Amino acid sequence: MKKIELEIIALSHSITQTHSYAVVLGEVFGQRRLPIVIGGFEAQAIAVALEKMNPSRPLTHDLMKNIFHSFSIELVEIIIHNLEDGIFYSKLICTNQEETMEIDSRTSDALALAVRFGCPIYTYENIMESASLVVEEEMEATEPEPRPVVNPSETASKDDLQIFSLEDLQKMLDDVLEKEDYIKAAAIRDEINRRK
Repeated sequence: MKKIELEIIALSHSITQTHSYAVVLGEVFGQRRLPIVIGGFEAQAIAVALEKMNPSRPLTHDLMKNIFHSFSIELVEIIIHNLEDGIFYSKLICTNQEETMEIDSRTSDALALAVRFGCPIYTYENIMESASLVVEEEMEATEPEPRPVVNPSETASKDDLQIFSLEDLQKMLDDVLEKEDYIKAAAIRDEINRRK
């Protein structure tokens, strides 16, 4: 079965599940997008690696990478190989000097490791057909960076934000920035900019 290479193009709050995030994978040579819901811890692990942050102590996925290196195991690729009842299944393809191994993995953990190892991410056509979204070229040209998806249950809607004064909005913006809640901050900032 032909593999389709993917790359991480966005990480945002999930609009379908509270306290979850969505990682959006895009075809390297195509316009389809594959959104996958992941937990907050895994989203943080992916974000830390994408932003090349260096925590003072190793996170779980950093520890796994260190163990792999200590035992001369290389992560060659990850494959998102199955989709059942809305759950994506992945495997790590690893090698040492003697053999190639396939290790079952949660997709979120596999992605966090792929970012750390710089290895390719693959899936199959049947998964893309059943779960991907198509982004048209015109949209891509006008919006090169995907915007975060705001979870309505965690943030006031655009209509709700319209009832606040600019002064109140600025106070709200300062508050959410202090809490490092950048998703809420983006919604508030957009409302402030819309009024200017």
